[in-house]
Amino acid sequence: MDIAISLLVLTAIALVLGAVALFRRGGFRKQAMLMLVLAIVMAANVVIWTLPNSEGQSLVTQADKQKAPE
Repeated sequence: MDIAISLLVLTAIALVLGAVALFRRGGFRKQAMLMLVLAIVMAANVVIWTLPNSEGQSLVTQADKQKAPE
């Protein structure tokens, strides 16, 4: 699960950098905006999965506990 979260963060960063590059070129503004929207959605997913609840547990830690053998 840690690898998936890391890949989401790296991909979101790459999308933001790609969108900035497209904006600077002046063309493909619609595609650049879509890239930014996708990066925001990916970042929101990372926050949802890693933000702890009132008991101090996140969805990532709960998922890891369910996979661990007893």
